[in-house]
Amino acid sequence: MDALNILLIDDEEAFVTTLQERLEMRGFAARVALDGQSGLDLIAQDPPDVVVLDLRMPGMSGLETLRRIRGAWPGLPVIMLSGHGSDQDFEACLNLGAARYHKKPLDIEDLLESIRTVTQGHAPGR
Repeated sequence: MDALNILLIDDEEAFVTTLQERLEMRGFAARVALDGQSGLDLIAQDPPDVVVLDLRMPGMSGLETLRRIRGAWPGLPVIMLSGHGSDQDFEACLNLGAARYHKKPLDIEDLLESIRTVTQGHAPGR
């Protein structure tokens, strides 16, 4: 069985690189984009099985990135992350179709459980 392909979109380079390494140590294939537009470009080139997306980023926000993902790839599971999210942000993410929402600091086991849950029945590698 192929490893699940995960796209991490987060402007905090140290955080997202560490998260990528931790996921790869657990057998996942993980790619990184440091902003929303780069993430959208990577999805267009090679759609992942799941996206892990930061809510607050300079330039294109996570909400706008999520909105664009929903428009172009409506079935792609997206897990939102936020270190500063409010209840309104949580509601907005869910209303836009986010599958899960996690607050930072992130518990890797909670994220892994969400990844497994949102990708059940989703064939790895599309």
